[in-house]
Amino acid sequence: MKINVIVPTYNEKENIESLVKLLLGLRVDPEVIIVDDNSPDGTGEIAERLAAEAIGRVHVIHRSGKLGLGTAYIAGFKYAISQECDLIVTMDADFSHHPRYIPDMVEKIAAGYDLVIGSRYVPGGGAVECTWPRKFLSWGANAFARSILGLQAHDTTAGFRCYRREVLESIALDQIFSSGYSFLMEILYRVQRNGWRVGEVPIIFQNRRQGVSKISRNEIIKAMYTVLRLAKERWWGKAV
Repeated sequence: MKINVIVPTYNEKENIESLVKLLLGLRVDPEVIIVDDNSPDGTGEIAERLAAEAIGRVHVIHRSGKLGLGTAYIAGFKYAISQECDLIVTMDADFSHHPRYIPDMVEKIAAGYDLVIGSRYVPGGGAVECTWPRKFLSWGANAFARSILGLQAHDTTAGFRCYRREVLESIALDQIFSSGYSFLMEILYRVQRNGWRVGEVPIIFQNRRQGVSKISRNEIIKAMYTVLRLAKERWWGKAV
């Protein structure tokens, strides 16, 4: 299977080179799509060098500025779909999602699933070096989304995912309202509503060691709004 791994970046110069090298060394032989939002720290230039060193295996999409995680994923999805790959993986650039779990996710897809999530909240999963307030926030957000939207996955906010290409082709990507991290909940909701089979594999989430977290209070508010908006769609047939 042809696998593309999408890595959105903004100011990830400390991480991107070592991450790409680990990805290229995986036995599943993926290609890497870096979507850089004009990082002022030079991440985009590092990405271009990596692409020149691994022609055909590393691809770079440059965007004009910090346009949001959701739109970065969509840009990567469209590029990967145009390359007619079989599987599309999404992950963070900060090593909170370690590449070593990708083969397990691919194997789960081969077992009959359409979307596989690298999950903190299934047996064997967990998080390390995260503060208790952050753990509580993550647990609460997941519980809220699962109960309100009827989501079956345990880790609804995880960005570490492996999709069959056909799953993403079945979704009107340009009509997804959410951006930022709330995009992850909305696309999971739409995948489940379309009847695709969602599975999870356990991962240990590692809090970033290099760089600065991108999660803000504004992102938390957007996520709450997204859940309520989708709840209206679920129960009354339309979103606000």
